[in-house]
Amino acid sequence: MTHLEYMFHAGFLGTRAPFFMDLVTLIVAFLPFLVAGAVSFARNKHYKAHAYTQVFIFAFSVIVLFYFEYGVRVAGGFNAFMQESSVAHNYAFFVLILHILISILTLIIWAITIFRAKKQLKQNNHKKAGFITFVGVMATSFSGVWVYLLMFVY
Repeated sequence: MTHLEYMFHAGFLGTRAPFFMDLVTLIVAFLPFLVAGAVSFARNKHYKAHAYTQVFIFAFSVIVLFYFEYGVRVAGGFNAFMQESSVAHNYAFFVLILHILISILTLIIWAITIFRAKKQLKQNNHKKAGFITFVGVMATSFSGVWVYLLMFVY
């Protein structure tokens, strides 16, 4: 096995999930709080801190996404994780697809918001784009935890 075999050891949340899934789910669950912290910098007129933390959190999220995708692919994917779940396969698959759509859309909007921040500020619509991004991050977090519960708790 590779140096990443720890990823597939038993997780730390007391469920059927492997370590990497527990770690990613924990990060996803706390993501709205991290983004809210970054937003609070802007509200308190610490714009550089806001910009740097948003870029850091976004980049960290993309790295976590790649880590997650690697783990899922090596572990056998959705069907492998659903084997021990008592949840109906089609229902869990629907929730998974919903989560994927929300998270991809959020990632795109978040990236656009970061890369167009200066232009959006001049056009006075950065707050609106930021709000939409934050709602997407919250929906991604909620749906990600929902998928985790369906696959590893129920």
